[in-house]
Amino acid sequence: MHRIGVVGISWRHRRADALGAFTIPRDERAERVPRIAAAVGVRELVYLATCNRVEVAFAIDGATPIAACRRQLFAALAGRDPQPGEAEHTLRVWQGEGAAEHLFLMTAGLDSARVGESEIAGQVREAVDQSRALGLLGPRLEKVFAEAMKVAKHVRPVTEGRIGRVSLAEIALRHVIERMERTPGRVAVVGVSPMTEQCARTLAARGIPVLVVNRTLERAQVLAAEIGGESRALGAFRDAPDGVEALVVATGAREPVLDRSDLERLAARAPSGESPLVIDMGVPPNVAPEDAAAADVPRIGMDDISEEAAADRGWVLMEFADARAIVDSALTDLRRHAAERLIGPMIAQLRVRYRHTALEGIERLFERDLAGLGEKERDTIRRWAETLARRFAHVPSVGLRDLVFEAGPSAVEAFFEHSEPDLARELHAAAELMGAEYLEPAGDES
Repeated sequence: MHRIGVVGISWRHRRADALGAFTIPRDERAERVPRIAAAVGVRELVYLATCNRVEVAFAIDGATPIAACRRQLFAALAGRDPQPGEAEHTLRVWQGEGAAEHLFLMTAGLDSARVGESEIAGQVREAVDQSRALGLLGPRLEKVFAEAMKVAKHVRPVTEGRIGRVSLAEIALRHVIERMERTPGRVAVVGVSPMTEQCARTLAARGIPVLVVNRTLERAQVLAAEIGGESRALGAFRDAPDGVEALVVATGAREPVLDRSDLERLAARAPSGESPLVIDMGVPPNVAPEDAAAADVPRIGMDDISEEAAADRGWVLMEFADARAIVDSALTDLRRHAAERLIGPMIAQLRVRYRHTALEGIERLFERDLAGLGEKERDTIRRWAETLARRFAHVPSVGLRDLVFEAGPSAVEAFFEHSEPDLARELHAAAELMGAEYLEPAGDES
C-alpha cells in the first residue's frame, strides 16, 4: 500500500476562496472525477470535497512517485496548468502509511478545524460510494477506507461522550441564535444541503420561523414541509425578498448566489431595521465579502467559522489522547496485516534459495566424494538436505517478519544487498509482486 497517496488542500493551508478553485460542483462530479483519474493515470481514485477541504485519494501502478501526481491533479482540478512551484506550494501530499493515517484522522473528525466534527464520516462515505458507482474503487482504496470508517466508528463514542455532537454548522447556529435573542424573527436557509438541513431542523426545533430558499423550488418545499416552515424559489426570493433577520447560505454554486443589490434589498426589509446577519458556508463563497461590506451587511464566512473552531483545538486534542490511541492501534493492525501479506512471498523465496543452495552442494558431493552412493541413499540425503535447509531458512524468517513490519521491504533488500545480491534481487521481485498491498513506514507530510 506504499502506492496509495492523498493529495489535497484544507483549512490548515488555505482560505475558503482557494479551496473553491479545486472544488467540483456536485452535479459535475460523475462526469469529471473519471477524467481526473484518467489525467493522473490511475484506476482507483476517491474525490472528497467538504466545506473546509478538497482531497483526492488514489492508488498508482508502477514506480511513479506519488508527489509527481501533484501537478497533474492541480491541472485537472483547477482547469489550468500550475505556475512553477505553485502545485507544490498549494497542495499537500501523504503517501503509504502516512496517507492511511491521514485518512483515519480525517474520517474520525480528528483533523477537522472543529475536533470531533460529526459530519465528515458521512461525507467520506458519500465520496467512497460515488467512486464505487463510477468503477474507481479498487481493492487497495476499498481496504483503507473500510478501516477508516471502522476507526471513525470507534472514535465517535469518545468524542461525543465528552463534547457531544460537533459540526461547523453548530458554530454557525450559535451566531444565528445569538442574533435571534437580540432581534427575534425569521431565518432564511438558502440552498438545500446537509449544512442547511441541519441548521433548519435545529432552528425549527427551537421555535424559530424558517424560510427555505432553493434554486429548485420542489427541494425547498420538501424540507419546509418537514420542519413546518415556508419555501421560496431562489429567483423569486432575490427579486422580492422576505423580511428576515438572518440567512444561512450553503450552496454548491461556483458564483455568488446573492449579490450587493440582493443584500441591499434584504437589509431594507429586515423587520428590526438592523441589517440581517449572513452566515456564508459556501465553498467557494456564496456571498462575496466585498458585496456584503458594500451593502453594510454583517457576514460570517467559512474562514471565520474555521478559525473559531480551531481556536480551542489544542486543548481539545489533549482531551482526546485515547481517540488518537485508537488511530495508532488501527494503523499498527493495518501495517501488520500488510506485512504478513508481503512477507509470505519473500520467505517463500528465501526458502527456495536455501533449498537450491543445499541441493546444489549435495550434487557436487555426489560427483566428487560420494560418487559411490546408490540412488536410494542419494534420495535420503537430498530429503535430509531439504529439511535442514528449511530449518535454516526459518531462523532469518523470524527476524525478517519484524524487519518488514518495522522498516519495510526495502530494509530486507538492503540487508542482503552486499552479502547476497542475487537473493536481494529475488526478494525485491517478490516484494514487487505484493507491493501494492504493503504499507511503507509513514513519511512526513509534504
